[in-house]
Amino acid sequence: MSRALTHPERRPVLVTGASSGVGSAVAVGLAAAGYPVALGARRTAICEELAARIRADGGEAVALALDVTSDESVSSFVTEAEQVLGAVEVVVTCAGEVTPENAYETATPDFEAQLQLNLVGTQRFVARVAPSMATRHRGDIVFVSSDVVRLPRPRMGAYVAAKNGVEGLARAMQLELEGTGVRASILRPGPTLSGMGSTWPVEVLQAVLDDWVRFGLARHDRFLNPRDVAAAVLAVISMPRGAHVTLLEVEPEAPLRAERPVR
Repeated sequence: MSRALTHPERRPVLVTGASSGVGSAVAVGLAAAGYPVALGARRTAICEELAARIRADGGEAVALALDVTSDESVSSFVTEAEQVLGAVEVVVTCAGEVTPENAYETATPDFEAQLQLNLVGTQRFVARVAPSMATRHRGDIVFVSSDVVRLPRPRMGAYVAAKNGVEGLARAMQLELEGTGVRASILRPGPTLSGMGSTWPVEVLQAVLDDWVRFGLARHDRFLNPRDVAAAVLAVISMPRGAHVTLLEVEPEAPLRAERPVR
């Protein structure tokens, strides 16, 4: 009979892309739930402000520079985070970016840059932490994906390709890590009100939304709040040992239908 497995009392978390949107919401949400959190992003000043707010609210947080496209930056971030918080127990990969361009009109270097950030950066980061997690026979890696894997969206070709790659990577790792005690999970949120798209010109954003409607990709006008995605992350990593959430999809709830008059 296999021995009963439990989570340790202290579970330090590393969050990539923690300076805005889903990443910052995940950091705040997990810290509020009692997890020590290391916030990583290129915009360190924003992360430090967020970490300071977390500490002021009684949580435990540290902000450190992180560029997932750099081996040296990733290694330094993990080393420093573990020196402050202890051995990593949870990883949440939120670093990402999308450029609103048709795939056939995107310059190849720009296409490659999105793959480097969204896909290769994710692999670079998890490859730095997964071996030691497997040695300790425990841990959670949450790959934040997107519903563009299930519903590809126009003007997001590079992002769609990258997120398909992320899910392929995660599924391969689920097999590779089976029996090690490390759970690799895919979290697939739908449209979310995050930092992505906030810098797009209004006319570009409108064209993107019009295409969603044109191809039946917008059933209603609701979006997820980043806090909703953070709640889903908490649900995944809170699952007791012995259970493994391999894929969790979260979509915005539709507005209530208007009541029909009774005749």
